[in-house]
Amino acid sequence: MGEWIGAAQAAQRLGVKQATLYAYVSRGMLTRRRGEDGRSSLFDADEIVLLNTKGKPRRAAGSGDFVIESELTEVADGRFRYRGMEVTKLALWRPFEEVAGWLWTGSVGRPAIQLWQATADAVAAGSGAQAALPSGTLPLERLRVIVPAMAATDLLRLHLDPPAVVAAGRNIIAGMVDCLPDPPASPASATPAVPSARLAEGGIAGRFWYKICPRRPDPGLLGALRAAMALLADHELAASTFAARMAASVRADPYAVVATGLGALGTSRQGAASWRYGGASLGAETMLAAIRDPADAVRAVGDLLRRGERIPGLGDFADSPDPRAKTLLDLVKKAAPRSARFAVAAAVLEETRSRALPEPNVDFALATLVNVAGMIPGAGEAIFAVARTAGWIAHAMEEYAKNVPLRPRTVYTGPTRAPALNR
Repeated sequence: MGEWIGAAQAAQRLGVKQATLYAYVSRGMLTRRRGEDGRSSLFDADEIVLLNTKGKPRRAAGSGDFVIESELTEVADGRFRYRGMEVTKLALWRPFEEVAGWLWTGSVGRPAIQLWQATADAVAAGSGAQAALPSGTLPLERLRVIVPAMAATDLLRLHLDPPAVVAAGRNIIAGMVDCLPDPPASPASATPAVPSARLAEGGIAGRFWYKICPRRPDPGLLGALRAAMALLADHELAASTFAARMAASVRADPYAVVATGLGALGTSRQGAASWRYGGASLGAETMLAAIRDPADAVRAVGDLLRRGERIPGLGDFADSPDPRAKTLLDLVKKAAPRSARFAVAAAVLEETRSRALPEPNVDFALATLVNVAGMIPGAGEAIFAVARTAGWIAHAMEEYAKNVPLRPRTVYTGPTRAPALNR
């Protein structure tokens, strides 16, 4: 080995952040040694040249990326596919249950509705657990209580063969929906109860509607809800999915896997990166609900920008427009073309585009659906969570098949010796 250079110089030569160097070290792509002071890091200049020659890994950025091989979801060239099938086409032509089955087994077949029913014990446990929460608790927070409660009723939850995991996935998703409380009745939309047989005909989306919306479903908007669930079922290795896969890799049962994913959703909404981890739909939903009419959109967007805040629901799709957003927005517009609430969302997008801001992502489209349909606060997060559960189960099945624990490595950057302690 020849010349050894410091971290700043090595990062400059590679054109990356210094944190990326340590990611390369953890993957065995670079050699690092201590400087004479025992604290600084030195890198082999020849290895830096070789790495530049080979080309840096596409996703080896210093943002905590962790590369895992998967056959489930591909996001590339502005397109979105589940096992090679275009997600936007699946969402338009296949119900959520079939999309989940495609992710889980790689086959498309019309699933029997009766299989998507949680056991009576699971519904009783989950309903009772969430009923103890204060009124006004958001749906996502209720789901975080429901899933562990249901787990206690499934004595076979540690049976991790594929058919058993698929059965558990159906039980979990159905229970997440059925254990939620009915929304408060709206005087303007009070209607007789809908027979359970009619609800079953609508599948998971039909039952879900009555848990997150006090109004009877408009057929077009119910179709948009079905599509939204299919569109949101997976998104490569998002933060919540990575957490779920880590749990599955050490043989956590499907309920624990889903509970882990739920815990990573909607976190740190006030943080700079909250829009990436499930909090964007609630932020966009709140923003749209606060705008009285389309003329108020300019002021609302301007106020957010003046405060230095990000407009929730924009950008973050591989530097290209999110095809899921367009599909869902088109469905909502077709279902409610004269909706005043859709006009508000359209006015927001007109204003953000005039300022050359990023294009809307699926979170903005989901928030638009929630506002147009008159759903309860936090409905977008609940839709996201229930839909993404299908993806978490699919990723868990891949980890169960591998049966090798994931073990990310750290690169120690602290002092070589602890300072002397005063006695």
